[in-house]
Amino acid sequence: MPLYESVYIARPDISATQVEALTADWTKILEDNGGKVTKDEYWGLKSLAYRIKKNRKGHYSLMNIDAPPAALAEMERNMRLNEDVLRYMSIRVDEHEEGPSVMMQNKSSRDDRGRGRDGDKPQEERAAAPEAEKKETAAETPATDDKETEE
Repeated sequence: MPLYESVYIARPDISATQVEALTADWTKILEDNGGKVTKDEYWGLKSLAYRIKKNRKGHYSLMNIDAPPAALAEMERNMRLNEDVLRYMSIRVDEHEEGPSVMMQNKSSRDDRGRGRDGDKPQEERAAAPEAEKKETAAETPATDDKETEE
């Protein structure tokens, strides 16, 4: 069966549990038509690039789908009819990604990222950098003659 990735955006005034319930509904529709959802991820409430149906934010959710085209068409038909879904997009892929999607990886990498001028360096290197700079500047400073300072 073909593999698909489907992302939908739900209205911001519904709760995250209601978004999970929508995902469960789409999963049931796919399973009834001979398909299956291999992975689903809730990405959270995010700002939209532009207003969609007077909304500035939306709940994003991703599903990796292994289903025949008819099952996907039925799921998309139900998404079109549902008032809670602002937008959806399904694409066919050659293979599904292993592990978390890029959106979920970004959330975990934000915690590891440093702040400030040396933000791109690991924390250990940033801690060692001031000590190394002091040693380098002490070695580079030329010794002054006392005779020059007396004159």
